[in-house]
Amino acid sequence: MLSPELWALMGRSLLETLYMVIVSTIFSYVFGLPIGLALVATDRDGIRPMPVFNKVLGFVVNILRSVPFLILAVSIIPFTRFVVGTSIGTTATIVPLVVSAAPYIARMVESSIKEVGFGVIEAAQSMGASPWQIVTKVLVPEAKPSLLVGAAISVVTILGYSAMAGFIGGGGLGTVAVNYGYNRYNFEVMMVAVVIIVILVQVLQEAGLFIARKLDKRNR
Repeated sequence: MLSPELWALMGRSLLETLYMVIVSTIFSYVFGLPIGLALVATDRDGIRPMPVFNKVLGFVVNILRSVPFLILAVSIIPFTRFVVGTSIGTTATIVPLVVSAAPYIARMVESSIKEVGFGVIEAAQSMGASPWQIVTKVLVPEAKPSLLVGAAISVVTILGYSAMAGFIGGGGLGTVAVNYGYNRYNFEVMMVAVVIIVILVQVLQEAGLFIARKLDKRNR
């Protein structure tokens, strides 16, 4: 059985993981949501076509999405240190989490917004709505259920990234699994950390999907 000290460590690590995931998700959407909307609006068939800008932005997003998280986290250590003053710990891990997750979220947002029927956009344009009004009052509200499903998937993805951060001293449950489980050949500690992560994934995903179903007008 795990000692009381290890259970206390698990509790603190769970709070650290939640802190990383919640803060990283918020900042990832702060950057990823506008980028995703910009990709849709400036697309060839968008409400404000800008092909060159769209291709350059899409290229940058694709590059950042293609880099594995651990490699990205190590490669931007100087930037992380510049932003938060350190490259180790839970707060420092938020920086590479945001850099890695924001492009992923941008593509998720783009996919959700493109599910909105073109007829809805045409109706808004016929009533004289500006591009900004179409995005904020038509596209986003209409795509809200899909956006929430994407948010649930994104949170789970960020949680997975935060667990991998344990290999570079990122804190949280990942660090416990690596330092106290894998490195010390303590299978029990590693399995408990994994089980907690799995439960956390299920809770976050089901909560997101439940909210999405409640807000989906098509189910009423």
